[in-house]
Amino acid sequence: MSTALDLAADPVELTAALVDIESESRNETAIADAVEAALREQTTGFEILRHGNRVLARTDRGRAQRVILAGHLDTVPVAGNLPSRRETHPEEGDVLHGCGTVDMKSGDAVFLHLAATLDEPAHDLTLIFYDCEEIAAEFNGLNDIERELPEWLAGDVAILGEPTTGLIEAGCQGTLRVRLSTSGTRSHSARSWMGDNAIHKLGGVLTKLAAYEARRVDIEGCEYREGLSAVGLGGGVAGNVIPDAAHVDVNFRFAPDRSVEQALDHVREVFATDLADGTVTLEVTDAAAGALPGLAHPAAAALVEAAQGRFRAKYGWTDVSRFSALGIPAVNLGPGDPNLAHRVDERVPVEQIRMVTDLLRSYLS
Repeated sequence: MSTALDLAADPVELTAALVDIESESRNETAIADAVEAALREQTTGFEILRHGNRVLARTDRGRAQRVILAGHLDTVPVAGNLPSRRETHPEEGDVLHGCGTVDMKSGDAVFLHLAATLDEPAHDLTLIFYDCEEIAAEFNGLNDIERELPEWLAGDVAILGEPTTGLIEAGCQGTLRVRLSTSGTRSHSARSWMGDNAIHKLGGVLTKLAAYEARRVDIEGCEYREGLSAVGLGGGVAGNVIPDAAHVDVNFRFAPDRSVEQALDHVREVFATDLADGTVTLEVTDAAAGALPGLAHPAAAALVEAAQGRFRAKYGWTDVSRFSALGIPAVNLGPGDPNLAHRVDERVPVEQIRMVTDLLRSYLS
């Protein structure tokens, strides 16, 4: 039996109801059931489709533009932070605590509330609630929608309800992970001259990383700041053995004016001397393109106007990249501080939920 959701209720209370439905990645059936039932029973003018643990809804009123509102239903594992609770925080005022309050059930609640309470939206709407965003990208529910229901991803602008403290965060940076590996010859550490230490060969790589000066670039008024960082280090066999293999994992967060290929070229250039003499080998382990802001597009520009010109760059990677790749301008906009996502004390100020609701109501009306 699914939990009943009141979409017309205060979006703060709706957020709490969504949070109280535990929905760790791959366990989204209960929340998808509740969302589907509420949309079918409490909205009008929407075509509604259930696809696995994804719930899709769209209007067809013949409006000039279509706005996509997309949010994931899953959360990271619960950490003793359910059920939700409200309290007064000494600095933040009235806050709602609980797993997913920030990432991103408050954003989902805003979208669901608007779907049920907007009488005559100025745009046609598509709502996409999907699963498995918080785990490896290969399991992301948007993959299945793009592959099997691509027509549901058509639109003029997409708004992802990721936490942004109520500001528009435009586009997103790309991410590239590579493994730089070295090899050597094992020996007893008491006779180290008989071996060839693979860890020592990473010295040049680590020195370059420590000295790296990150680029900053302004795109459509959004400043993106890149970063090249060691995120993992491996090597060593035992306390008395010279290691014959070692590696360092490097993550490059790059501005969206670079493609993945250009980002890889840049990383190869940084480590050119190490790669040239064969001391180090490079393997790509993960890559995802960024997304340009797209704020000049009329539909996106109208959203910026509704937000009174308050926008900034998105540094982390989000699913806006998927929409950008389809030629759809996309932004992140939702309640909650992204720095509090995934934490045991995850919480969202209730006024941010109402503020984002009012902002989007104005834009969509």
